[in-house]
Amino acid sequence: MKQKPKRRKSVIVRLIVLGIAVYFVASLISLNNELTELQTEKDGLIKEVNTLELGNEELRKLLDSGSYDEIIEKAARERLGWVYSGEEIFIDTSGN
Repeated sequence: MKQKPKRRKSVIVRLIVLGIAVYFVASLISLNNELTELQTEKDGLIKEVNTLELGNEELRKLLDSGSYDEIIEKAARERLGWVYSGEEIFIDTSGN
């Protein structure tokens, strides 16, 4: 009678399948972490867009009101740091 061949092939196939499964699980975990990071970045960008839209809306209102003196004054104060004579500026350096 013939002896049954050993089940070596079965063990090798199982190890290969197990290795592939481990690779897929590791890939899924990595992709999930990347997705979470990208979602956080997207949320930050959405907040930034909303802030910029509010600033644009404020500028539109200033332009629509026809008050160019206010626009010029605001630009001089914010961008150039100009102040009126006799005006005092206090800068909070406490970090609060």
